[in-house]
Amino acid sequence: MTDTTERSLRDPREVIREEMTMHAVIKAALADGPLTVPELASAIGRPAEEVLYWVMGMRRYGHVVEMPEADDEGYFPYALPKGA
Repeated sequence: MTDTTERSLRDPREVIREEMTMHAVIKAALADGPLTVPELASAIGRPAEEVLYWVMGMRRYGHVVEMPEADDEGYFPYALPKGA
């Protein structure tokens, strides 16, 4: 499993190419409830900076929603929109 605290050394173009594939993986991880980016990264075994990129794209287009309250560490959880 990938260390989620380690910065991604991959070319950003590779991360961008995987975005559409990762939507299904992230949605599956969120099926049981909201998760923060670090929790998602741990759940799917990918670096947090890559997960952040994918989640922000998904948020922009309404595939995930940001919850109104941050956790104790200041991270906002993300969830699937109602009816998704």
